[in-house]
Amino acid sequence: MDIVGSILDIPVQDPQDEDFSAADLTWTKFGTPEHHDDVALIPYSRVDAFIIGECSNVECPTRFHIERGRKRSKGSLKEYKSDEYLEYKMYWCSFGPENYGEGGGILPSRRYRLNTRNRAARPQSMRGCTCHFVVKRLYARPSLALLIYNDRRHVNKAGFVCHGPLDRDAIGPGAKNIPYICSEIQQQTMSMIYLGIPEENVLEKHIEGIQRYCGSDAKVNSLASQYVHKLGMIIRRSTHELDLDDQASIRMWVERNKKSIFFYQDTSETDAFILGIQTEWQLQQMIRFGHRSLIAADSTFGIKRLKYPLCTLLVFDSRQHALPVAWVITRSFSKPDVSKWMKALLDRARSVEPGWKVSGFLIDDAAAEIDPIRDIFSCPVLFSLWRIRRTWLRNVVKKCSNTEVQRELFKRLGQIVYSIWDGSETLAALEELVLDFADQTVFMEYFKAFWVPKIEMWLSTMKALPLASQEASSAIEAYHAKLKTKLFDDSHLNALWRVDWLVHKLTTELHSSYWLDRYADESDSFQNVREEYITSTSWHRALQIPDSAITFDEKDHLYAKVQGQKDSSVTHLVWNPGSEFAFCDCPWSMQANLCKHVLKVNMICENHRGCQSSMSMHSFREILLNIWRMPLDDSLALDQSMAWTYQMLDQIQKLVELNSTNDIGTVVKRLPIQWSSKKTRTSVCVPSATLGLPSSSKDSTRMTVALKKNRKRKRLSRLR
Repeated sequence: MDIVGSILDIPVQDPQDEDFSAADLTWTKFGTPEHHDDVALIPYSRVDAFIIGECSNVECPTRFHIERGRKRSKGSLKEYKSDEYLEYKMYWCSFGPENYGEGGGILPSRRYRLNTRNRAARPQSMRGCTCHFVVKRLYARPSLALLIYNDRRHVNKAGFVCHGPLDRDAIGPGAKNIPYICSEIQQQTMSMIYLGIPEENVLEKHIEGIQRYCGSDAKVNSLASQYVHKLGMIIRRSTHELDLDDQASIRMWVERNKKSIFFYQDTSETDAFILGIQTEWQLQQMIRFGHRSLIAADSTFGIKRLKYPLCTLLVFDSRQHALPVAWVITRSFSKPDVSKWMKALLDRARSVEPGWKVSGFLIDDAAAEIDPIRDIFSCPVLFSLWRIRRTWLRNVVKKCSNTEVQRELFKRLGQIVYSIWDGSETLAALEELVLDFADQTVFMEYFKAFWVPKIEMWLSTMKALPLASQEASSAIEAYHAKLKTKLFDDSHLNALWRVDWLVHKLTTELHSSYWLDRYADESDSFQNVREEYITSTSWHRALQIPDSAITFDEKDHLYAKVQGQKDSSVTHLVWNPGSEFAFCDCPWSMQANLCKHVLKVNMICENHRGCQSSMSMHSFREILLNIWRMPLDDSLALDQSMAWTYQMLDQIQKLVELNSTNDIGTVVKRLPIQWSSKKTRTSVCVPSATLGLPSSSKDSTRMTVALKKNRKRKRLSRLR
């Protein structure tokens, strides 16, 4: 659009409608190439009609107040330009310019709130809206008004819609009439909408939740229906692209969602991009299920398909399912960068629960940095075999067409891993594998290129660290499969290289899915969701298979047969039973997953003679033997080993007792009694103010008066 330098070249517009808005006018660029504004010229008598039209914006209904104004008397200027004003008024949206919302504040120069008309209904309704325009009554032509629109969008400084139907946090004069909606009901409603549940079902559950607080009422039901409809409209219209530039879009998201971020480091010449995401609900779950328990990492997800790989930290919930409690998006796995976000995560947890501590940390990548985990979390590090098993099985099935070759090759790969305990040489086993399967050229080319150079690193890590159980591996793999299904949908292939899309998917659909799973299980509602959640891991599906459905090859113990539960005529063969590298011919296993048939057979093999034990049991025995082999002449090392052994034995005995008892009260009664004052029992890590040295009666009287004054201050602060 051309820039006009004189007001005389701007046509006067007078729309026929009674009220009109900026959309009904043709705007002209007025000024210089360096500085110009969008302007329009209308009769001065139609200014009120323009303001009324602007207030009637469907997407952002509002009112405008006069933020600033000046006047001149006629004849006060001897020389003047064509755009000089006789009257000057700046109209600002009544939801601004101050921001009384979260993270906002009043203007630095505003020492008090202006007592002008047509402002927002209450101060807390002001959300920092930047929409404003200027009306100039021209000095040379008093019958005309020059409209200068500085910012037409009703957004805050961060660029987000800050009021109206499209604002997620919108409030207004009718907010006091809306029924009470706690965070649990709101999260339940949002989760159901994100997961695509029909609006009728969402509204039914929403009203059920509200009626627990408000009772049954027609007005309440009507307001609830409006709320669900509005929330659904906001979610459907929401987009991950806050800006066309991905980096700018992420900055805007970070600015708005500070509560859901525990670490953020933008890209620079010296620093790598790191974004650590953890919602308040995830923080609660990490504190609840991670304390004195295990944390696992599903690392390097999407390293080939996403712009930045995704690392997920998982805890194991009450059903031993993997629950995501933090996401870290970064390409840097260096020790300093890993230490930064791990320390930030631990500090956040301990800011809520000072005594929070992890008992163990599971990794699945041999190249992962272990030192930051040991230094920051101060806990043992375990290794999970699920990733290497999945990778090898997927390529064996993909690159070898013969089923017999697949199961034999997979068995030999497992024997290479087992060789770290039986004393055989790894290089000799690798050479033998290459010679025996020389005809499988496609797989051998892949194996030589990707695994032979780093196989020593992986095997040494497996030998140095304790190995995690198959139950933990199946839980992590179940999360990985669900994450892959959510993200790698065909409809999203074009967005994979945008970080804002990845963040949007994680914090909306995936987060809502796990929240609803946990809520359904704990509240015994949403029975379909609850049943699907309980059987979401192969381990829990394996527990449903009866022992009678398993038969072994008694002669050589080469395979086991598993009878189908839905169709008894279907039988699945599990070769190499008892090993983590067992091979099953079911469709789920052929997709490189740890299936329920393999897990069930391995459960029975624990008590079946002639079957090899699992690798995690091999690792456990090796650790115990290393402690037992400590030299007797080294007295200090022997004492330390003895202390570790008895400490571990005591913890195992208590765990077995808790799992085997039917009445936890009998266990609690045998625990040692720890006396404490009432103050210390009701507060976390805060010593009682009454404990101390004996004092005189005067001192005690002064202390009592001080405590009463302190309580009075606390009550007054709450009232404010």
